[in-house]
Amino acid sequence: MTSRVELSNLSKRYGGTLAVKDVSFEVAPGELVALLGPSGCGKTTTLRMVAGFVEPTSGSIRIGDRDVTALPPHRRDTGMVFQSYALFPHLSVTENLAFGLKRRGVSREDIGRRVAEIVSLLHLRGLEHRLPRQLSGGQQQRVAVGRALVINPAVLLLDEPFSNLDAQLRESTRVEMRRLQQSLGITTVFVTHDQAEAMSIADRIAVMKDGQIEQVGAPHLVYRRPVSRFVANFIGRANLFEGKVLQTDGTSTRAETADGVVLQCDLPVKGREAIFVVRPEWIRLGPPGPAPTANAVAGQIDMVSFQGPSSHIEVITVGGRQLLVELAGEVSQDVRAGQSVTASWDASSIAVCQP
Repeated sequence: MTSRVELSNLSKRYGGTLAVKDVSFEVAPGELVALLGPSGCGKTTTLRMVAGFVEPTSGSIRIGDRDVTALPPHRRDTGMVFQSYALFPHLSVTENLAFGLKRRGVSREDIGRRVAEIVSLLHLRGLEHRLPRQLSGGQQQRVAVGRALVINPAVLLLDEPFSNLDAQLRESTRVEMRRLQQSLGITTVFVTHDQAEAMSIADRIAVMKDGQIEQVGAPHLVYRRPVSRFVANFIGRANLFEGKVLQTDGTSTRAETADGVVLQCDLPVKGREAIFVVRPEWIRLGPPGPAPTANAVAGQIDMVSFQGPSSHIEVITVGGRQLLVELAGEVSQDVRAGQSVTASWDASSIAVCQP
């Protein structure tokens, strides 16, 4: 049965280093939450505390209606998939899948039935007697997932499970994993440093920095409304304008940057300064000429890079700012390096975060 996971003020200290600091969040039954952040931010340490492999310095962990903070891993009802897969090299696929069931004293008949179910579920038929070294990376990953699922855990824990796969296989495997997670309805906590990966499969994202949670929310909300400079930069690409507030009310704000860019956004701002976030795909390019009084800037195209589904364009503004622009598809020959343009965007698209 799938269960809720609740972390309350969870911290971990190694000597004088606080690796995780007062982390609190919940994962609803059947939900997939991604812990996202750069290397060293504390996401894997947090996951390993949930699994029971790292003892918290303070705080608590609840799975379902149980406080599991002091319980060993085998009593937490969790299944863990490690970044390295950690398959037993001398055991076959079937033996790897059966290992956890044997440790739990499950009968031979039930082991055979449950292993067969996992083999079918993860498309491992024909591979049952192979050793890990005889499997591809994607096949090893599926065996590792199967070993975690065969014990019917209440919670599935994934530590960068796709990082050892090539780009194309990684994308198809994570889609397959998401489909499997949804079909089983299993509560899942998933660690990754890849923001595209987190955005594509998670119900919610918990962005971590320096051992703390910066923001938790649905992927589209974290992307459109980042709460900090770090989140804005880490989730996708962003143009950041540090502006002094000229006027604000309950529905809009007008501000100006040091290089003279005037911003008008449809959000109220607290304080006299703020960071205004404009995503590259929210920007339009037009011919040079008289610019609007707000949300527009003159400049010159510095570089055009075709990326397949979109084209990435760098514009150097008259104030010397580098502006990132993303246009759908392949741009026309009129959009080229050296061309003078006016870049503009809508007030409704601007996000605001604190400096």
